Amino acid sequence: MKALTLAVPKGRLFDAVSAYLAEKGLSVRFENRQLSAVDASGRLEIYQVKNKDLPTYVHHGIAGLGIVGDDTIAESGLSFVQVATLPLGATRLCLAAPKGTALPMGRSAAVATSYVRQTRQWFHQRGIPVKIIRLAGSVELAPALGLADYIIDLVETGSTLAANGLEIITTMKDIKVRLIANPAYFKLNYGAIEELAHTLGYL
Repeated sequence: MKALTLAVPKGRLFDAVSAYLAEKGLSVRFENRQLSAVDASGRLEIYQVKNKDLPTYVHHGIAGLGIVGDDTIAESGLSFVQVATLPLGATRLCLAAPKGTALPMGRSAAVATSYVRQTRQWFHQRGIPVKIIRLAGSVELAPALGLADYIIDLVETGSTLAANGLEIITTMKDIKVRLIANPAYFKLNYGAIEELAHTLGYL
């Protein structure tokens, strides 16, 4: 049986995803900086890719499956088959600002974030003009340095926000980690994907 192809994100999720797959009998080792490897059972060929690039790999069918957060899926603007929700990596997409700052109403807000699509949509749905300042990281510095009034970022414990004098104004979205599939790949490999989902405990 041909191995299913699965893209997994480098960075914060990689260790958690690897451990989770290993628990389900899908252990994989990447040797000597390799970015692709086949699991011990031969059922999965796994590619390590940058988190923000993962939807592109799945969209183009380079990897038929992917493990990725809701935030990254939404930011890509692409559509996938959602196969399963995984019990790891849950977090929140939050609007935050210096302590005591109110939600901007009736005036323009300057927001630093890497989540441009979701930020624009959230503010426009509420009729609040927004100036978006795109930053790839360390957004917590933006208010302190006068670059932006607010930030939008993923929050797990809130400790980084607190350390930088910021607090959550509102949670915009609860973020889950999903197993997604390219729609055409899903149709062609439905049986094997269903079996994988069963192995992961979802069918």
